[in-house]
Amino acid sequence: MKTFCGRANPATGALDWVEESEEYDYHQEIARSCYADMLHDHDRNEKYFQGIRAAVSRVKARGEKVIVLDIGTGTGLLSMMAVTAGADYCYAVEVFKPMADAAFRIVKKNGFSDKIKIINKHSTEVTVGLDGDMQTRANVLVTELFDTELIGEGALPSYEHAHLNLVQEGCEAVPHRATVYAQLVESEQLWSWAQLQPMEVDGCKLLPPPAVSHCAGAHSVCDIQLSQVSPHRFTPLGPLCTMFSVDFSKPVSSAPQSHSSSFPAQSSGRAQVVLSWWDIDMDPSGSIVCSMAPSWTYPDPQSAPWRDHWMQSVYFLPVERRVAEGEELSLTVSHDDYSLWYSLQPDGEAPPCRPCCVCQAHLVWTRTRFGELNDRQRTQSYVRALRSVVKPDSVCVGVSDGSLLPVFAHMLGAKKISVLIGEPYFSTSLLPWHSLYFWYCRTALVRLLTPNATILPCSATLCMVAVEFQDLWRIRAPCGTCEGFDVGPMDEMVQQSLDFRESHESEPQPLWEYPCRALTQPRAVMTFDFLQCVPEQPIRCQGSLPFTRRGRCHGVALWMEYQLNDDIKVSMGLTRPVSEEGACEWSLHRKQGVYFFRSPWESSGDGRASVSYSFTFEPSIGDIKMDFTVASQ
Repeated sequence: MKTFCGRANPATGALDWVEESEEYDYHQEIARSCYADMLHDHDRNEKYFQGIRAAVSRVKARGEKVIVLDIGTGTGLLSMMAVTAGADYCYAVEVFKPMADAAFRIVKKNGFSDKIKIINKHSTEVTVGLDGDMQTRANVLVTELFDTELIGEGALPSYEHAHLNLVQEGCEAVPHRATVYAQLVESEQLWSWAQLQPMEVDGCKLLPPPAVSHCAGAHSVCDIQLSQVSPHRFTPLGPLCTMFSVDFSKPVSSAPQSHSSSFPAQSSGRAQVVLSWWDIDMDPSGSIVCSMAPSWTYPDPQSAPWRDHWMQSVYFLPVERRVAEGEELSLTVSHDDYSLWYSLQPDGEAPPCRPCCVCQAHLVWTRTRFGELNDRQRTQSYVRALRSVVKPDSVCVGVSDGSLLPVFAHMLGAKKISVLIGEPYFSTSLLPWHSLYFWYCRTALVRLLTPNATILPCSATLCMVAVEFQDLWRIRAPCGTCEGFDVGPMDEMVQQSLDFRESHESEPQPLWEYPCRALTQPRAVMTFDFLQCVPEQPIRCQGSLPFTRRGRCHGVALWMEYQLNDDIKVSMGLTRPVSEEGACEWSLHRKQGVYFFRSPWESSGDGRASVSYSFTFEPSIGDIKMDFTVASQ
């Protein structure tokens, strides 16, 4: 049986419906999942194990049999922890069938089949009774239903249903409670992701339309690795506030609620952004805490645990507001059953409804796209390039999604079409080279261009560098054993899904959030000449790149650089030369491609080992096929 899947076509910019195997969707889900990241999260696993041991001990101290309900069991790890801690029986609920099957194999392999029952259902469909999925209600509730926003995976409705239907009154819960924290800040960098800002071109001020500048924006959370945003990039306007807590051992409501925290402003500034994260107490006393706080909140930032499945949240206020030092402020968080939003409200005033975009721009542009459009240095690079080619009688055609370049060209005096311009940027582009769609547009317009038409950018270059990741490698590394349990079947399932297609492809990652070291010199490997039309035949290149630094190579980072004219180049990857030690600084606006090696390679840095590469640009599909091998000379 086959299924149709939507896929962006880099050659046409359109969404194509492609016939795929019926297993394609779940292979994609598994291959791109965070399961490996969670299993590598020792801090999370250790805290859960401690909390489960304590909860089982409290129930046993009451002289009761320990019956555990584990909602969202995944690999079955938490259920195996519960049985190891002394639980009499566990009901492990997992709605995703491939994962439920893997949990069944893992539980069997570790010898817990007689104590753990895998239930492949959504928890709200689980029944209790002699003929039900569960023989009796549980007295210990164990869950991992959280995302970066805490409630975005439906934790509140699931807890609400479980307390009504699946667990005993007064049950123990692991985690016992969750607490959400927030801090009001001013940040030019982060606020540039929220609103289109005024800009200046040749002495003329360009203002965004009122519909855009007055729009509250989309309410969706911006989840990032906040540890990579330096405290120098924002100014706290208030203290870190405890916004609200949820006690999971008691009945939980998914009804909309609001919570406020009042404080005097610590400094004068523009209230723009709310930084937020949460922690979970695994026990009632709060002695076992798993925190999502960014590393710069720790006395020793290096001691902060790294995880990618739970990050931190950035929320943008509907409008920025000037505040004075000492002014009394009231920060309000509101939530429904799946999402949170923040507002700065006068005391006693009702909180606003969930914000929504009315200008459409926030529905079309991503947060980082707003940041890219607001990047003054980048804008000036394009304006300088345009100034060198636009004449009073020029006609400009802009080929990019939501680009301001045609506006800049008009302000510089363009009248007729003799200049083809692009950033390039297209909302359908997932990987860096997908923006080669600009080249296809240039080819389609060839008969409309004057013989001496200027193409800007005039060329693009694909670049690569072999890297050692500080932490990102965890999302693709097999686990083997986790907290003493064999999770090999999980590794096998992930690898099978990767081998289905994903292990032969790059994946998009915002590398500014994931520190890495270059173990080779960066290299330009393919150049695409936009002054010529797209060729009919494939473009191929191959070569090798020697390791020049000692380290563990996890894969290759790839990005595009665009030559605007002879003097001006814009990089969508490295924004500065690699440091002597190999430190890399990446663009904040675009994602780069990452090709993970199946196994890391230990580099001695003496140049005797190298990464061999092979690239093929296929004009018929607008994509690049690649292959890498590592070998010693």
